[in-house]
Amino acid sequence: MSNELLFSAGFLGLILLILVLDLGLFSKKEHVVSLKQAGIMSAIMVSLALGFYVFLRLEGHQLHGIHDMARLAEVVTSHRHPVTLIPGDFQASLDLYRANLGIEFLTGYVVEYALSIDNIFVIVLIFSAFSVPEKYYHRVLFWGILGAIIMRFIFIFVGAALISRFEWILLVFGAFLVFTGLKMFFSKDEDEKIDPQNHPVVKWASKIFAIHPHYDGKKFFLKRDGKKMITPLFLVLLIVEFTDLLFAVDSIPAIFAVTHDPFIVFFSNIFAIMGLRSLFFLLVNIIHRFHYLKAGLAVLLTFIGLKMLLHGYLESWGFSTQHSLIVIVSILAISILASLVFPKKAKT
Repeated sequence: MSNELLFSAGFLGLILLILVLDLGLFSKKEHVVSLKQAGIMSAIMVSLALGFYVFLRLEGHQLHGIHDMARLAEVVTSHRHPVTLIPGDFQASLDLYRANLGIEFLTGYVVEYALSIDNIFVIVLIFSAFSVPEKYYHRVLFWGILGAIIMRFIFIFVGAALISRFEWILLVFGAFLVFTGLKMFFSKDEDEKIDPQNHPVVKWASKIFAIHPHYDGKKFFLKRDGKKMITPLFLVLLIVEFTDLLFAVDSIPAIFAVTHDPFIVFFSNIFAIMGLRSLFFLLVNIIHRFHYLKAGLAVLLTFIGLKMLLHGYLESWGFSTQHSLIVIVSILAISILASLVFPKKAKT
């Protein structure tokens, strides 16, 4: 287990460094993040994810400390990697394992990154409903993502422990994703409107905290007449965290359809979450143009759910992780292309 811990510690160190740099360089002064800044941030995060893919492709065996055929066979079996080992040829078998590990990470990353777009739709609605000043978007998203990393870590490793003990949970996850996908596909835009007064998080927070009625700069907390209060900005942060919790219920089961290795699930999940903030600023003003993307994400969830339910049959037919990646990218590409070719008609 020491290899996994060292590998994870190094990965978390990288994430911490990125967050510290982000907090120091981009948050010295509250400002509206420009399209250029968002583009640079997005390019950096995607490049880091692709760099991690290359690292797994070359050194992925270091994750579980694989140095002989016996250990390789043990890891492949325990994490159910679709790799056929070559008897007597450790190096060739190891190369197949690393190639598959890289593809699993890349596929999981694409799935999580795509599903985070749905999260962006909702965050835009939250910021709009609570009239959050644009210059504070970055602050809310920074701390929101930090909380999301902690929640995802707990969810992923608890989920992995449950799956290893109760394999039938995968069928439950699959059925849930099919249901969620169909529900998303047939839902109307009106269903997503946010009522600030009646939001469950607002009702819960009002029972526990004293809420100041107005924003006070970038402050989350303040003191008035000796009384500690939370600001509407902190309330929005709580709602963003709650929203991510709901999305995690969809996205984490979805990635377990790609890989059963909890570390690969975690790595791909965190890279996608880290890229969410920059992606938000990149898409916030144009996301409404991709009106078929939500339908595409619904089809994506349904496909992943069916893949979990029909895993045994698909495996016997030779349906691999590479095939999943092709289907996933195709669904997203078609929905984006359809949005551009058939733009939404303006309401009259």
